[in-house]
Amino acid sequence: MNEEIRAQVDARLKEKGLSRADLARATGIHPNAITRALNNTGGRGGNLPPVWVAILEALDLRLTVAPGQEGKPGEGKT
Repeated sequence: MNEEIRAQVDARLKEKGLSRADLARATGIHPNAITRALNNTGGRGGNLPPVWVAILEALDLRLTVAPGQEGKPGEGKT
């Protein structure tokens, strides 16, 4: 993930009044992994697989984040 996406995720957490610990509980992901992903530190926390990096670069595409329908974190709308 790039810095813009990380910043948008942090902004969305603040907007919803949620902490990273809340996000960890909602996703079932260890809090340390959430922190590593959002801070871009250590391990593979939030990194795209190399094949997707290559595909996106070759097609000059960028990942973006947009708000979805209202709901609690971790609730997928179908």
